[in-house]
Amino acid sequence: MRKIYSLLLAGSIVFAVSCQSGQKKAAESTEKEKSATAAPETPELNKLTADEANSGWVLLFDGTTSTGWRGYNKTEFPKGWEVVDGTLHCIGTGTGEAGAENGGDIIYDKKFKNFQLKLEWKIQEGGNSGIFYLGQEVKDWPIYKTAPEMQILDNERHPDAMLGKDGNRQAGSLYDLIPAKPQNAKPAGQWNEVEIICYKGTVVHKQNGVAVVEYHLWTDDWKKLVKDSKFPNLNEKWADVATEGYIAFQDHGDNVWFRNVKIKEMP
Repeated sequence: MRKIYSLLLAGSIVFAVSCQSGQKKAAESTEKEKSATAAPETPELNKLTADEANSGWVLLFDGTTSTGWRGYNKTEFPKGWEVVDGTLHCIGTGTGEAGAENGGDIIYDKKFKNFQLKLEWKIQEGGNSGIFYLGQEVKDWPIYKTAPEMQILDNERHPDAMLGKDGNRQAGSLYDLIPAKPQNAKPAGQWNEVEIICYKGTVVHKQNGVAVVEYHLWTDDWKKLVKDSKFPNLNEKWADVATEGYIAFQDHGDNVWFRNVKIKEMP
């Protein structure tokens, strides 16, 4: 009887130890799974991650100064803009395009050719702005006569959202030429993440993680788009976009904020 009892006791101890070991392994496995599926840490504002820095990304805005930026056709940073709370802020005047004369568009003082551009923007209620790329500085000309524009807009309130064709003046669109589809812009007052990829004439707009526009510069289809746009008087002059140019943010007289502006050049 003692032998049987001893055997039973030993078996119970082995079973208990085995259960504890199994529970420990299961817990460790669960923790590993949680760690593997956990969301990545939120990157710091206006900073590059180690992976970005190693893969060739460069900041165009440091979050504290206007270094690298100046007014279009100007040598200084215009008074209608400010650096505040880690953003480049276009100071709204309440008078729309007329008020833009107090500040004007700003450009980054370097031309880019093939690139990926990423940034975040936020617009006031009823606001309008834009991101230009491949732009040129021409005396007495606004930059929009030389550059494609990714539209920034409060789609819910600004009348431009109802104009144009098929929503091609709404946020994310190639302004007045190709509508952003799907239209996934966030409401006024919220941050939108956008990306512009430009490579040997192929251009893609991404908005909040989704590709919403794709087109090809200098082709017959491109020239037809321009001819049928709101700028028919420019025709081939406007369609003849340069192979490299400036990145610019538009002053449309409304409050708009930009941050996390970064670029990766491609060969």
